[in-house]
Amino acid sequence: MSRKDPVRQELRLPGDPPGGARAVRVWGLGVAVYFVAITYRTSLGVAGIEAAERFEINASALSTFSILQLLVYAGMQIPVGLLVDRWGTKKTLAVGVVLFTVGQFGFALADSYAVALASRALLGCGDAMTFISVLRLGSRWFPARRGPLVAQIAALFGMAGNLVTTLVLARTLSAVGWTPTFAGSALAGVLMLVLVLLFLKDHPPGCAPPPVTYGGGYVRRQISSAWREPGTRLGMWVHFTTQFPGMVFLLLWGLPFLVEAQGRTMAEAGTLLTLIVLSNMGIGLVFGQAIARRQEARTPIVLGVIGSTALLWAAVLAWPGQAPTWLLVTLCLVLGACGPASLVGFDYSRPANPADRQGTASGIVNMGGFIASMTTLLAVGALLDLTGDNFRIAFASVFVLQALGLSQILRLRRSARLRERERLVASRVTAVHVPA
Repeated sequence: MSRKDPVRQELRLPGDPPGGARAVRVWGLGVAVYFVAITYRTSLGVAGIEAAERFEINASALSTFSILQLLVYAGMQIPVGLLVDRWGTKKTLAVGVVLFTVGQFGFALADSYAVALASRALLGCGDAMTFISVLRLGSRWFPARRGPLVAQIAALFGMAGNLVTTLVLARTLSAVGWTPTFAGSALAGVLMLVLVLLFLKDHPPGCAPPPVTYGGGYVRRQISSAWREPGTRLGMWVHFTTQFPGMVFLLLWGLPFLVEAQGRTMAEAGTLLTLIVLSNMGIGLVFGQAIARRQEARTPIVLGVIGSTALLWAAVLAWPGQAPTWLLVTLCLVLGACGPASLVGFDYSRPANPADRQGTASGIVNMGGFIASMTTLLAVGALLDLTGDNFRIAFASVFVLQALGLSQILRLRRSARLRERERLVASRVTAVHVPA
């Protein structure tokens, strides 16, 4: 073992990819696809007023766009994971690009609510294929110790896509109109498809996963084997518990809460929402570095984010009257940590599953947060209707889902940790017997 870098030697597993510049280029192409998918996913957020006028719909019909997109995204996670494991990253990502590009073109040309809704559903299907593919690409091209940082950087570029939507697409929409804006943005998908077909590779030379038998019962075996691992279930509950507070706030209910319940102007509310995005990007890098250096940092990060989110929500909702600016700013900074904390779920599932099951396990994990987000979107809306727009009662639903998720995390973390240690010991024994 090298005296210069014992930690690096200790964490290197048999068959670990070497990383390097070529890995960055190939993985970077996958991240670029994810970036484009995020701009399409969030494009409706800056076009809500125009969409309501174009399709002559009310607020409830408008919110259906977001709920349908989350429903499709969550429902596609396990099927997409199975496709990634069976087809590989390149084919799955190419299909995803075709779907979300056609969906964006369809949305640009839609002249009725039904066509627009179908286009967003198609876009959601394609979008659902991107992040799991990028995670698989990272695990096949970079050493395992880089996994947490690679995932966080991919998510950072996704949030950058959100910023581009806010800063660029909104201005383009007001300048040139609906169809040129959405059709023009869809051209980026065409470019991504060409680049994926020409340059994307599933894995480095010599690092192909072992052959897999796709006989009868393949789907059942993949799902049941991934689910039996405590690390997969723990990862799903981590994603479930940490992601939804920030997503629900950004996706739909944050702006009404800040304007109607907290008396903020549209400009002030927009600034606070942008603060969540910026916080997300900065905290993601910190979390990724911390977990890449010490796996033991995962649980403190997750529990810290859950606790601080609950504490800040309780403080804002319990504040008599409207909360002061400093408290709302602090809340938004903490909500920015929800996305990076949810990615820690993949850091539990990744070491628990072999390479040929990573996509399926990632799909199970990724499904958790979107189920929680969809549930909370519906719960907040229903409670607002029942209570006459009482945001204090409506947002109290956040604590119910957090309590459910936290109980499962505390229940599973010990068994997941023991199982992970067993795998690490076995891999080190294997490494000792692998010729240099």
